[in-house]
Amino acid sequence: MKLLGLFIFSIILFQGFSEALSAANSTGNSLTKEENKAGFQMKYGLKHLNCNYACAMRCSRSSRKNLCNRACNSCCFQCKCVPPGTYGNHHLCPCYASLRTHGNRPKCP
Repeated sequence: MKLLGLFIFSIILFQGFSEALSAANSTGNSLTKEENKAGFQMKYGLKHLNCNYACAMRCSRSSRKNLCNRACNSCCFQCKCVPPGTYGNHHLCPCYASLRTHGNRPKCP
């Protein structure tokens, strides 16, 4: 009797593992690797950028910190990136570098 119970338990356990494995394989094949990675990051928030902190670092040496932080945060929320350092490095965040004011001047510090 105990042998029959152990046999049934092992079959149920094996079936659970096989269903989990097939579900993981079927969802992984429907998306490309980049789409799957982006979806995972959006779902679990792994690619979240703290704009306030990044802009505080970016504007730490500015003579007009409030103005710099306001512009930087606006750019960060749109682009989801802030170039490292306190000046330059715009090539590392192309969206940040491409934003312009109404006077066609760079918007982001």
